[in-house]
Amino acid sequence: MRAGCAKLERHFFGNYGVMMQKVRLGRTNLMVTRTAFGVLPLQRTDADEAIRILRRAYDAGINFFDTARGYTDSEEKIGRALSDVRESIIIATKNSGSNRSEVIQHLETSLKHLRADYVDILQLHNPRALPNPEDPESAYAGLIEARDKGMARFIGITSHSLERAQAAVQSGLYDTLQYPLCYLSSPEDLAVVDLCAQADVGLIAMKPLSGGLITNARAAFAFFRQYENAVPIWGIQKMEELEEFLKLDADPPVLDSEMRAVIERDRRELGDRFCRACGYCLPCPADIPIPMAARMGLLVKRMPYQQFLSDEWREKMFRIRDCRDCGSCREKCPYGLNPPALLREMLVEYERFYEEHKSNVG
Repeated sequence: MRAGCAKLERHFFGNYGVMMQKVRLGRTNLMVTRTAFGVLPLQRTDADEAIRILRRAYDAGINFFDTARGYTDSEEKIGRALSDVRESIIIATKNSGSNRSEVIQHLETSLKHLRADYVDILQLHNPRALPNPEDPESAYAGLIEARDKGMARFIGITSHSLERAQAAVQSGLYDTLQYPLCYLSSPEDLAVVDLCAQADVGLIAMKPLSGGLITNARAAFAFFRQYENAVPIWGIQKMEELEEFLKLDADPPVLDSEMRAVIERDRRELGDRFCRACGYCLPCPADIPIPMAARMGLLVKRMPYQQFLSDEWREKMFRIRDCRDCGSCREKCPYGLNPPALLREMLVEYERFYEEHKSNVG
C-alpha cells in the first residue's frame, strides 16, 4: 500500500557511495531525507560525542533533524554541530507555549541554542486541545507570528491523540503533523497516512521503534518504505545506531513474506495494551519512572536484560509499591491506559523474571 504520490529524489552522499533518497514533505515542498534523525535521545549523550554523531549524520547525507525546546540540551548540540551548514539542513523543533507570547519566547530561546535565525518547521508540542485559530493571543497565533516574522518557514503540530491529529489535518491550518506510527500501530492510526496524503500535509512519524519495544530495525525500516509520504524520525543516541540506519538506507530491506512474519509475531506478542513511553505521565509523585517501569515485563524479554536486574533498577521498580493511585498518570495518558494497574502487573512480572535470571547477573 502506498499513500499519495510523493515526489522522490535521489542524491549521492557519504562514504557508502549510494544515493540517499529524499521525499517531498507535503505542501511545505521541503525535500527531506527519508532517513531522518530524531534528536531527543542525544540529550542523554555526552556533548562531544553527540556533536560527532550529528556531524557524521550530516556528512552521510541526512538533512532532516527533529528536536524540541523541551529536550534539554538537544537544540544546543545541533547548534554546535551544524550551525556552519545551516542552509544545507532542515530543522524541525517543537514548542510548548500555551499562548502567542510564550510560543514566541520559547522560539527565541530555541533559535539562540540552535545558533540560527529561523527553523524550517515550528510545531506545537502535543497540546491537550487544538488552539483557537481565531484567538489573537492563542498558541496558533504565535505560530502565525513566527512565520510572518521569518522565524519559522512552516508550521505544524505534534499529537499522541488520534482524534486531535485527524482534526488538525482536516482543519487545513497546519503544514505538518507529527504522530506516533510504527508496525504495531492500529489500522485506525495507520489511516492517518492516507489522510495526510489527501490533505497534502507533511507526515512525520515519531516513535518508529515504539520507544524501544521494536528491536528489529530492518523490519521497521522495510515497513516504512511502503509509505512514500511518511518520514520516520529514528531516535539515535549512539554512533553504532546511526551506522545501522545508514546501512539500511544504503540497501533498504524489502517488505517480503519473511519481514511480514516478523511483524506479525511482534503484533501477536505485544498486542495494543502497552506503554509507548511518551513520558506525558511524568512527573510521578512517587518518583516512579513510569515510561520504563510500565514496559519492564516486555523490555526484559526483548532487550539485553542484565542492565534491568541491577540494584539501581530493582530499587526503581520497588517504588511501584509506593504508588498511591493518585490518578495523575491515568489522566495524562494519551492512549487511555491505566498506568497504576499496568505498573503493578509489570512489578509482578519483573520479580518473577528476576528470580529466574538473577544467577546470570555478575
